[in-house]
Amino acid sequence: MFELSQDHEDFRMVVRDFAEKEVAPNIAKWDAAAYFPTDLVPKMGDLGLFGLVVPEEYGGAGDAGDFTSLCVAIEELGRVDQSIGITLSAGVGLGINPILTYGTEEQKQRFLPDLVSGRALAGFGLTEPEAGSDAGATRTKAVRDGDEWVVNGAKAFITNSGTDITSVVTVTARTGTNEDGSAQLSAIMVPAGTPGFVVEPAYHKLGWHVSDTHGLTFEDCRVPADHLLGAEGEGFKQFLKTLDDGRIAISALAVGCAQACLELATDYARTRTAFGRPIGVNQGVSFQLADLAVMVEGARLLTYKAAWLKDELHAGKRSVKEVKHAAAIAKLYSTEAAVTATRIATQVFGGNGFMEEYPVARFYRDAKILEIGEGTSEVQRMLIARGLGLPA
Repeated sequence: MFELSQDHEDFRMVVRDFAEKEVAPNIAKWDAAAYFPTDLVPKMGDLGLFGLVVPEEYGGAGDAGDFTSLCVAIEELGRVDQSIGITLSAGVGLGINPILTYGTEEQKQRFLPDLVSGRALAGFGLTEPEAGSDAGATRTKAVRDGDEWVVNGAKAFITNSGTDITSVVTVTARTGTNEDGSAQLSAIMVPAGTPGFVVEPAYHKLGWHVSDTHGLTFEDCRVPADHLLGAEGEGFKQFLKTLDDGRIAISALAVGCAQACLELATDYARTRTAFGRPIGVNQGVSFQLADLAVMVEGARLLTYKAAWLKDELHAGKRSVKEVKHAAAIAKLYSTEAAVTATRIATQVFGGNGFMEEYPVARFYRDAKILEIGEGTSEVQRMLIARGLGLPA
């Protein structure tokens, strides 16, 4: 059966120390200003966080790292702030992973060292204004013109796409039509600064204020033909595989959110007095926190089981089907638990929970997107049902 090793737990303490020293003292002002702390990213790179699933030849941890370690890092960053957690999650899962998995050796050598070191970030452009879960409705097109691809279209809600250190965004685009009439999708890497690649103004979001998120527009954007990622027409399969891994990472982020809420609300219930005694004495409070503790434990176990299965798959010991099923279950339960956790914590804090000076307010705003990004809760239920053998 799976369990976290002592090395994983030691690594957890390293990341926790980093988060509490580098993120916690600054996060309130960053959040209020919707400021993306570019200088924090290389520090995360120095700690090795972006290279946990990357071979040594590209600057990564090699055999010293694994997917479980990445989830530990995301959880611990997310425990302090969700925006910083998603910066790592998206930076690896959506930025590095597609290039590492499907890129040529030349593409890997060109992009991965800077991404692993934290000198650069990469994004993944899948979602469009009218194509989210329905990726088959993608309208962005890429037409081959000699030795170039000409890209036209728009993407929405793309993380890490407009920072000062963003180096490339991989976009899915229609490059033809399959025999059954469906769109043939391919993945194409578009370097930042390419003429015709327009980064729209940052979104004014409910939460994740510190995370970099933009819409992207491509207007006759020309990139070399060798920027195709993987084989032409394989983009649909590629992004499905990318999302499977991303769901486990988002689940880890949700665990961090729920854990933070449990700690904050429990501490508050011990010290906040009403009618001459701590409010934690009241069953109306203590029972809610007991329920929250159960949810955190369940979410963590489901998340790290899925991460363990992912590492076992990498070792050739598990099937893709097992990992997909476990990822969907972990993502569904953990993200819904996180949303509930923020509601409970805010309620325990009472009126103070509605004040931005208390972290629970930030976690409350940040949590909802967890049920939406990397596949909505409804999509996860659909995938779980299919995993049970029910008709599609």
